[in-house]
Amino acid sequence: MSAKTDKLLSILKLQPVVPVLVIDDAATAVPLARALVAGGLKAIEITLRTQAALDAIRAVAAEVEGAVAGAGTILNAAQFEQAVEAGSQFIVSPGTTQELIDVANDHEVPLLPGAATASEVMGLREEGYQVMKFFPAEQAGGAAYLKSLSSPLAGTLFCPTGGISLGNARDYLSLPNVVCVGGSWVAPKELVAKGDWAGITKLAAEAYALKG
Repeated sequence: MSAKTDKLLSILKLQPVVPVLVIDDAATAVPLARALVAGGLKAIEITLRTQAALDAIRAVAAEVEGAVAGAGTILNAAQFEQAVEAGSQFIVSPGTTQELIDVANDHEVPLLPGAATASEVMGLREEGYQVMKFFPAEQAGGAAYLKSLSSPLAGTLFCPTGGISLGNARDYLSLPNVVCVGGSWVAPKELVAKGDWAGITKLAAEAYALKG
């Protein structure tokens, strides 16, 4: 598991914010990803919440220099396999099942499994996982809750996602057990619909600046 953990951390440490994208039209995927990469956000999570998601991952993986395409909202083994086939370099799930753990064990592509309670974190640690998605972050207790886990569950790192914005991202990024955050605010639907790629690059640059 350590090699895959290292691989996952090398991706998550590229930037303080991982864009979480819901792409309705695969044709927007490449210009959107290029805009995000131009702003410094290279690791990009494309969620499997739309019919266009797999085509979007394929396009970004094949055509966007510098981008690290990942797949999110992976709920089962079939979706995991489809995402890997499409070119995903990391996989993100909102929660965790034994089915997901089993299929992840069969692949070199690392899984960022979701957890929201101490018991879930402990279960994943027993499976060898050291890096997890904390979801839904704000609704599950926010930065204060995550901070309270840092001592009893020392050695576990999180990428909190859910309800995070430019306004509260630093609350999470300042925690010792947070490696990055996930957020959708860097690619608002209205800017994507207008094709305002310069506007998205500006938002991405603001998010990347949180690294400091």
